[in-house]
Amino acid sequence: MDVLQDIDMNSTLRKVIFFVVTLGMTYASYVYMIKPANRDLAVQKEKMEQKNAKLKKLANAPVVLEDLKKELGRLEESVDILESKLPGKKEIHTVLENVAVIAQKHGLNPKTIRTLKQNYKNGYIEQPIKMELHGDFSSYYSFLLAVEKLDRITRIREMVLKKNKKHDGFTEASFVVSIFFQS
Repeated sequence: MDVLQDIDMNSTLRKVIFFVVTLGMTYASYVYMIKPANRDLAVQKEKMEQKNAKLKKLANAPVVLEDLKKELGRLEESVDILESKLPGKKEIHTVLENVAVIAQKHGLNPKTIRTLKQNYKNGYIEQPIKMELHGDFSSYYSFLLAVEKLDRITRIREMVLKKNKKHDGFTEASFVVSIFFQS
């Protein structure tokens, strides 16, 4: 019976050892094989998701590009319109004459008209003109409306109106008209 107990004990011991070795191998394979493989798989999955996101952005690129082309076309049209309102440097005297004629046409008497120093800007030049005119207030108002309707870009600044003490209803105006033109 001792022999049978030894055999039975050896068999049980073998089963326990086999079970422990199997558990150890299972744990070792999980720690050294499966866990690193899962980490690598997660990294590869993240990279693939990033690449898919970039592909989606690139798929929308033609639509965005088309919108940018349309916006660029609108901006170019706006620039062309503004440039058409800027006379060339050679035309500045014509614009000056037009402003003087408009003043006389509306019953204003020019006392002085003189050009000031030109201001050079990015792609255009501002030519300020100091004017002193005499006349009634409604003539000034009509003059300002006519200058505003010119198809050129102009700006009136530094305007001073003084009442003429000798003639009732008449004023003296001193102002600077700036005319813009291409350099």
